[in-house]
Amino acid sequence: MITHAVLFKLKDPSNIQKTREVLLGMDGKIPQIRNLEVGVDVVRSQRSYDLALITRFDSMEDLQAYQVHPVHVEVLNYITSVRESVVAVDFQT
Repeated sequence: MITHAVLFKLKDPSNIQKTREVLLGMDGKIPQIRNLEVGVDVVRSQRSYDLALITRFDSMEDLQAYQVHPVHVEVLNYITSVRESVVAVDFQT
């Protein structure tokens, strides 16, 4: 299993809930996703990011298919317009 973890810091914190909804909107629309979670940071420290996206895939091929899936591309376009920074890690379990 491949876990894809992405953290987002937004330009404007007022966009947190909408961005959460946009990310959750991928659930059930991209067949390669085995599990999708979106969390909003509750600590709000100086080093915190605003949102976390955790998705799980059966294989690297499924992760790669997700990356180019039209629904993900649409979400990525939105995220690009609202994010200040993003970091990601992909690991195998």
